[in-house]
Amino acid sequence: MAEETGQEKTEEPTSRRLDKAREEGQIPRSRELNTTAVLLLGALGLLALGPFLSSQIAAVANLGFQIDRDSVFDTSTMGRNLLVSLQAAALGLAPWLGLMLLAALAGPLGVGGWMFSSKAIEPKFNRLDPLAGLKRMFSVNSLVELVKAWAKVLVVGLAAWLVLAYYFPAVLSLLQMPVEGAIAGSVDIILWCFILLCLSTALIAMVDVPWQIHSHMKKLRMSLQEIKDEYKETEGKPEVKGRIRQLQREAAQRRMMSDVPTADVVIINPTHFSVALKYQPESMAAPLVVAKGKDQVAFKIREIAKEHNVPRMEAPPLARALYAHTKVGDEIPEGLYVAVAQVLAYIYQMDMFAKGRGPKPEKRPEMPIPKDLRVDPEPS
Repeated sequence: MAEETGQEKTEEPTSRRLDKAREEGQIPRSRELNTTAVLLLGALGLLALGPFLSSQIAAVANLGFQIDRDSVFDTSTMGRNLLVSLQAAALGLAPWLGLMLLAALAGPLGVGGWMFSSKAIEPKFNRLDPLAGLKRMFSVNSLVELVKAWAKVLVVGLAAWLVLAYYFPAVLSLLQMPVEGAIAGSVDIILWCFILLCLSTALIAMVDVPWQIHSHMKKLRMSLQEIKDEYKETEGKPEVKGRIRQLQREAAQRRMMSDVPTADVVIINPTHFSVALKYQPESMAAPLVVAKGKDQVAFKIREIAKEHNVPRMEAPPLARALYAHTKVGDEIPEGLYVAVAQVLAYIYQMDMFAKGRGPKPEKRPEMPIPKDLRVDPEPS
């Protein structure tokens, strides 16, 4: 999309982009680091396991070259000797080969980590495009690989020259030593030369690793439009999210309005607030707020209450306190128990009076509101 809109990919890739690239098998890799790890651990392994490996090789050689007269005429001797030789060789090489396997597995952990992706091995026919191939041949990455190849030749060549110059007197001294001592000395010199040359390749790896990481991150860079599109895919478009929230509010409001007819009383402030309360002593510990609203919603609650003959009582301070300190479905605060109890008792007495079963209440309840629950009227 960045190419279509003309936007440059200047932003760092998001975590979702990195995860998606990893799923597709796109992770930074340094062949120089893997090669260095295998060569260096292999050389150190030969240095550490050399005595054991040489003893196994000597055992195989003795078994192959020392045959008594009776064994010469036994046709099964060669087969037995071959089997024993293979076992001795496998036993001698097993520790070193195990170390090499460990180096091959540990190398990728340095950059990118282990990765198993079926998409990485899927055939991609776009790579057969000749034009794309020419573009890759003359790309910056190809130039870097060429520079690395020449750098390896120069660095390893310079290291080889310095190592040989350092060990040249020791090599000359081997001419004056006995055969067995000269062989042991030459093996020791060869191993240390090999280790030092492997260390020289580590210099190439130290440069290659940051470059591979930088190249990978640059390849995955995103434009501002791509980041916006990804945000819309993951979080949803703001317009859609706003519409969903609106529908959720409307659904919640419809459910709330459907509970108004079941209320025992609606406490109102004629200009702003309405709070519908329900109380069933046998199943409720305290009165429950079944609906509340402000302005147009409050007016709608009063209309529904009037249609279903739900008692309404004007009590602005109590209406403000209930609206501010309660949520729909919650019990009223303890500090309002007395005020609401007085309202419910007054409504019950008025109902009995209307049915001719009791006297008319002499005065409206006082409905005390604690200071910490009082809410000042909104300015008109």
